[in-house]
Amino acid sequence: MNKKLGWVDFITINSYWLGINISSGIITPVLLPYLVVLFMPVEMKNTYLATVRVVGLAMAMLVQPVAGLLSDRCTHPWGRRRPFIFWGAILNVIFLAVIGASSSFLGSPADRFFQSLLGITTAYAVLLAGIVLLQFSSNLAHGALQGLIPDLVPEEQRGKASGVKAVFELLPIFLVIFVGALVDAGRIWLTIAIIMAGFIISMLVTQFFVYETPLKGKSRQDVKEPILRLVGLTAIFIAVTQFAVWLVKNAGNWLITRSLQLPQQVLLIGIVGLIAMAGSILLGVYFGAWVGIGRDAPQQKSFIWWVVNRLLFLAAIGSIQGFAQYYLKDVLQVPNPATMTTLLSAVVALFLIPSALLGGNLADKIGRRRLVAGSGLLAALGTLLLLLGGSIPMVLVSGSIIGLATGTFFASNWAMGTDLAPKQDAGRYLGISNLAGAGAGIVGAGIGGPLADFFNQIQSGLGYLVIFSIYGGLFLLSTLTLTQVRETK
Repeated sequence: MNKKLGWVDFITINSYWLGINISSGIITPVLLPYLVVLFMPVEMKNTYLATVRVVGLAMAMLVQPVAGLLSDRCTHPWGRRRPFIFWGAILNVIFLAVIGASSSFLGSPADRFFQSLLGITTAYAVLLAGIVLLQFSSNLAHGALQGLIPDLVPEEQRGKASGVKAVFELLPIFLVIFVGALVDAGRIWLTIAIIMAGFIISMLVTQFFVYETPLKGKSRQDVKEPILRLVGLTAIFIAVTQFAVWLVKNAGNWLITRSLQLPQQVLLIGIVGLIAMAGSILLGVYFGAWVGIGRDAPQQKSFIWWVVNRLLFLAAIGSIQGFAQYYLKDVLQVPNPATMTTLLSAVVALFLIPSALLGGNLADKIGRRRLVAGSGLLAALGTLLLLLGGSIPMVLVSGSIIGLATGTFFASNWAMGTDLAPKQDAGRYLGISNLAGAGAGIVGAGIGGPLADFFNQIQSGLGYLVIFSIYGGLFLLSTLTLTQVRETK
């Protein structure tokens, strides 16, 4: 495709990212932590929050690449991607209603059944079901959406297009400022309605203003084998990460019996946690991606290492965001943590959005790798300041630095991925990259949540300092992995 695109094209092509990120920007850092504390014992809130995220993200990890694969071969008159975006948005509205209804099951007569069988309340069970269903429908659209930039944007303009994509991923943060106060006030249904509106409006923009050339003729390629490979990819990654969770839990329990001093426990279990997170990422992505890609994997080593780099960074940044509300409440003693979480996110976005736009432009001019490497180092510095600080102003300073790093990373790293993914299979390959998207929460929250609860029971607030230190280590490792990625430009 030789046609030069303008900013209006970049906006319409990326519009549905706005709906997706209104949802994730509200649900992950604000709504889920609030509902988990409402439904389950507060002393184990990090573990229960991690559970609902991990189970939902396991669904996302499977559905997203399958949707990308199927959209690559779609012959619908609307084009390859838009039918999936349309139906994904419609189903999202239905499944969001399930999440909204979860609070009405508090004190349900079925509580005794769920407590005896699964050890959870009915409300938590409904919430868990709603999140899993939402991950299915949301990633049905997400997997197809990732193919629009490779399909429609010339290679020399993908940095700019990825910069706009990054802005749409981050712009909802300003909307979330108002949502935090709604959640603190218990206005769950109004919050859900805002998310529904985001999906429907952004979907309609995509349907009416993005034109795709329909794929003519059915693909002769069999989808059965690649789908089975994607199932295997998901199973491998989940197995590796759950083994890492088991390893951390048992290491912690064993060290308690050794009568070690608290600093020694923190150091040793922290090291085990870092090894478990980084090791599960390296092994899970490496073997999972080889299974998912198949016989072409030896020629796609740079793409596989790009996924590793992306997962290391996203596991750290997503988990810091996910546990921020509990950190503000338990460590800084903030009285309205949901509202403060959204205000903090807005301040971060002030630095994050300009850096995403600038990063996208620079990525087209000086290459992707330098910017991605610098992002990892800068985010590690911001995390260090977060650990050293103990006040809201210091948290804002560290968050601003992390925001600069994240905006630059989002734009330059995604541009790198669209270069590395084979154009004819862009949907499938970028769907496989969801090892980084969904895997980030599975690794960062799945291991970090129980680890935080373990140390918080020893000393209040200590768990967050331990896991944030580990996340800083993941940022540094993300930069190191770039030595294995060869840019195509």
